[in-house]
Amino acid sequence: MSVAHFDDISLAEAASLFAALGSEQRLLVLRTLLRAGPNGLSIGELGNRTGITGATLTHHMKTLAGVGVVKQEKQGRSVICIAADYPQLEGQLTALLGECCADCTNDACSPKDHCHERDSI
Repeated sequence: MSVAHFDDISLAEAASLFAALGSEQRLLVLRTLLRAGPNGLSIGELGNRTGITGATLTHHMKTLAGVGVVKQEKQGRSVICIAADYPQLEGQLTALLGECCADCTNDACSPKDHCHERDSI
């Protein structure tokens, strides 16, 4: 698998994503949906599991949906919340971590386990 570098992604897109994740409650919502898997959770169950309900949960879901990491689908009379874009999350985080020691020589990183091996990317 090819690892993206931060130059390959939009810094504005990354900033929007990380800003949306800059709330403990939104991270809790996203983590709960990731743990629930591809079938997601009803909005009521999501509220029960996170302890976040009503307008606050709606606000956080709107923010996370705005950056594309969650989505809501109407299924009958229920609203199902799903972690929508795992590859986007993984790609953004991998790209950011891929910048570790990018401007260093290979022997400049000490200790060696400080970051990945540059040749492996």
